[in-house]
Amino acid sequence: MAQLDTLDVIVLVAILLGTVAYFTKGSLWGIPKDPYAGSYAMANGAAKAGKTRNVLEKMDESGKNCVVFYGSQTGTAEDYASRLAKEGSSRFGLKTMVADLEDYDYENLDTFPSGKVAIFVLATYGEGEPTDNAVDFYEFITSESISFSQGGGASDSPLSDLRFVAFGLGNNTYEHYNSMVRRVNVNLEKLGAKRIGEAGEGDDGAGTMEEDFLAWKEPMWAALAEDMGLEEREAVYEPVFSVTEKDDLDADSSEVYLGEPTKGHLEGTSKGPYGAHNPFIAPIVESREIFTVKDRNCLHMEVDLTGSNLSYQTGDHIAIWPTNPGSEVDRFLSVFGLTSKRNTVISVKGLDPTAKVPFPTPTTYDAAIRYHMEICAPVSRQFVAHLAGFAPSEATKAEMSKLGGDKDHFHEKVSGRYLNIAQLLEIIGGKEPWSQVPFSLLIEGVNKVQPRYYSISSSSLVQKSKVAITAVVESLRIPGAPHILKGVTTNYLLALKQKQHEDSRPDPHGLSYAITGPRNKYDGIHVPVHIRHSNFKLPSDPSKPIIMVGPGTGVAPFRGFVQERCAQMKAGEKVGRVILFTGCRKRSEDFLYQQEWKDYEDILGDNFKLVTAFSREQTQKVYVQHRLKEQAKEVNELLEQKACFYVCGDAANMAREVNIVLGQIIAEQRGLSEAKGEEIVKMMRSSNLYQEDVWS
Repeated sequence: MAQLDTLDVIVLVAILLGTVAYFTKGSLWGIPKDPYAGSYAMANGAAKAGKTRNVLEKMDESGKNCVVFYGSQTGTAEDYASRLAKEGSSRFGLKTMVADLEDYDYENLDTFPSGKVAIFVLATYGEGEPTDNAVDFYEFITSESISFSQGGGASDSPLSDLRFVAFGLGNNTYEHYNSMVRRVNVNLEKLGAKRIGEAGEGDDGAGTMEEDFLAWKEPMWAALAEDMGLEEREAVYEPVFSVTEKDDLDADSSEVYLGEPTKGHLEGTSKGPYGAHNPFIAPIVESREIFTVKDRNCLHMEVDLTGSNLSYQTGDHIAIWPTNPGSEVDRFLSVFGLTSKRNTVISVKGLDPTAKVPFPTPTTYDAAIRYHMEICAPVSRQFVAHLAGFAPSEATKAEMSKLGGDKDHFHEKVSGRYLNIAQLLEIIGGKEPWSQVPFSLLIEGVNKVQPRYYSISSSSLVQKSKVAITAVVESLRIPGAPHILKGVTTNYLLALKQKQHEDSRPDPHGLSYAITGPRNKYDGIHVPVHIRHSNFKLPSDPSKPIIMVGPGTGVAPFRGFVQERCAQMKAGEKVGRVILFTGCRKRSEDFLYQQEWKDYEDILGDNFKLVTAFSREQTQKVYVQHRLKEQAKEVNELLEQKACFYVCGDAANMAREVNIVLGQIIAEQRGLSEAKGEEIVKMMRSSNLYQEDVWS
């Protein structure tokens, strides 16, 4: 046998390596990057391969002169940011990009060039807090020891070249109304930045958020155009995304997303960490009805977190990831002429390197609409105006243009009737399909489905891995509207509860849900969830008294609080006085956890006091704030002992009234002026002795 020389060996090894490389391409190397693989880790600041956290570097790479940052909790601020970026590009020729605040670092803002502009769209969350994705930015920009890349501190006006625009999203029923945009504006100006135009503020509490935004942006654009020397041009639709129908794939193809939120979920290898970009598919281990009337529903559900590494503390929130009801998915497909294509596979890609596709692809029209697009949400007047150019007839176009341009007409015909986009177009266009509307425009104009948050109604000390939810199922008849307004998530939960109990009664208004999930991955009664931590917490010292006010489902976190106090007493700890003010319409209809309170009283004895307000059991309505005033003496005595005071529920009416009444109690019981009583309540808030978990 001939001996192999060195050259022969080298050639053979090269051939072998080449062969291995060829057959392992796509499995061990050369794997196409899926932006939804591990999206949770990436979105929470983990290193992103090939992606920079330097926003100026990103702008230079992509040739941008305008960045629109957003701090968003429910998706509205993100939507406004996208709309501003699109409008800036189409109307004024700005080279815009949209940026999630948590994707970038800010030490180099001192090198932001004067020829570029930054727009900040900032929602205020809870009690004046930044949204989850804006926490790092907010802490940096408000830091007393702030320092930048060029070594400058606050006193050196390091941001003197930064020009910015600001709009805030808030709710006037909260004490710290729009505090995020106000504080950021003050700090940016303190650091030398120059604001262009007025800092806008939208008010969700007054129901004017959209109109506040529209009224603010026109003078803002005028001021920005003047400052940057921009010329307005006729706006023409320029798609942000390309949508390609994939004839080589079908809905059964293994690489096609049918509603799975990440690649791990698609491949059946989902793993943590679980959170806002990667839900845990949790089994529902218990569900029951708590109301005793037939025309309304309130659900108690418990989901099991075992195996997820998720943990919660008493007072936290659980997020439920909903799906859209089948009837509305069908309506949307029909209105836009997509019914026959519902299972057609599409690939969606950004036409700009900074454009972020809001869901994983390839997918189908049906899956994108069912799992990812907020098709049941209220309609934006601006979006209606954009759709006018694609109307199926001149008469329809004229009406759409009128709706888009006349806010009173829009309120009468659309927002006052709580119509979603498909319902509106169905009414205006009759049976004519809106088949000329590009699907890319629908992706841009319809918000991404957001998780819904519920106060956890169990104690982590009592049930570490099981989370309880208490939710009223929303179903409202709106005067003048042709439909029943249905809560997307609570009716989804109701459908899950009915399946668990093998209740075959259909929804009276035709709602149905794909409750087994994509590829039946939620079968066996599962729901996608994650946990959001809250500052709404019991005092660490169980001997400290607590006063809780929570009518209706506002009692949810207090069930967890009382459970925890019971467990602490059973463990031999000294437990302070516990007073709970709760209420409902009638004790025979909707008194939540009626028997449980008696059981807790048996454990806590005289330490527990339940005060109820049944609003419709007498001629004159009685609410929790009235009962609070009746207990003024004891309430004040406990507050003087540094009791913690908690409120959960409706922000617009109940929480505001309770705040006022508490100030009056303090003033009357201590012989002070009402102004002084209000001041003491504010001091309680600032020292965390007064905490709220409220919604509007």
